[in-house]
Amino acid sequence: MDKLRAIEVFISLAEQGSFTRVAELRQTSKSMISKEITKLEESLGVRLLHRTTRALQLTEAGKVYLHKAQNILSQLELADMQVQQLRQKPQGKLKINLPMALGLCMLTDVFNDFMSMFPDIQLDIHLSDEDIDLVEHGFDLGFRASSKLLDSNYVGRPLTQFSYRICASPDYINNHPTITKAKDLHAHNCFEYTYFKNKNSWPIEDGITISGSLKVNSTPFMLEVIKAGHGIGFLPEFVCEKALKSEQVVEVLETCKKPQLTLYALYPARHFVPEAVIQCIQFLEQYFARQAK
Repeated sequence: MDKLRAIEVFISLAEQGSFTRVAELRQTSKSMISKEITKLEESLGVRLLHRTTRALQLTEAGKVYLHKAQNILSQLELADMQVQQLRQKPQGKLKINLPMALGLCMLTDVFNDFMSMFPDIQLDIHLSDEDIDLVEHGFDLGFRASSKLLDSNYVGRPLTQFSYRICASPDYINNHPTITKAKDLHAHNCFEYTYFKNKNSWPIEDGITISGSLKVNSTPFMLEVIKAGHGIGFLPEFVCEKALKSEQVVEVLETCKKPQLTLYALYPARHFVPEAVIQCIQFLEQYFARQAK
C-alpha cells in the first residue's frame, strides 16, 4: 500500500463527502477509492469512515486522524516548496576540501567571487594536501589535481589542465653545472614534495630519480626556498606561474616531456546532487572557460 496516497484519498473523501466525486477528481473508479480506504483502515486497525447510501461520516478515530493527516500533508508541501526555493536560490552549508597550494595560489579570488554571487551559501573550506576520503570526512565537494584517473567512487568533473614546471632561481643556475638533459639533475640539489605519489622520482622523460636537502609537504613553501637559490623543484604551474613571469625563478628543461595535470571537481555519487554543489562546479567551469580564452 502507498500510505501517502491512501492518506491523500482519505483527506479528499473527508472534504468532498463522496466516493464518486473523489473518483472523478483522481480519474479512477469508485472501487479503487474504496480499496484504498479499506487498506488504510486495515493498516491502522480502526474504522475511519461510516459509509451510508446517502453520506459519509467520520468516526471519532477518523476525526483525529484527519487532523493529523492534514498537518502531515501541509508540512510535506512546505518542505517541497523550501526545496524548490533552494534550487532557485541555493543556500545552506557547503563543505569543500581543497589542495593547499591550489587554494592559496589560485582559487582564493574565485571563491571570493562565488561568495559575492551566492551570499546565502555558507562555505566551510578545508585546505589540505593529504589524500583524504571525502565521504568519511563529511565533504560535499573536493578538488584534486592529478595526472591519472581518480577514484571511481566519486563523480569527477574535469575543470581545466595545468602543466608541471622544473624551476630554479637565476642565481642557482649561474652557480651550478649546466642542465641540458634530465640526467643532469643527478648532480643537483632537487627538492621532494612529500605527498607526491612518485616520491623522489620525477615523471620527466622516462622518469628520473632525484635527491636533495629538502623534503616538504607544501609546494608554495618549496617555491620560496627555490627563489632563495637553494635548489630545484618540480612544481605545478599554478604554484610557480607568477614567479616565472617576474623572473624570480626560471624554467629548467622546458622542452622535456612532462605529464599534464587535470583539475577535477569530485563529489560522492548521488541520485540527487545538492544544488549548492552544482552551482559551485558550474561557477568554476565558467571561470576556467573564461581564463582559456
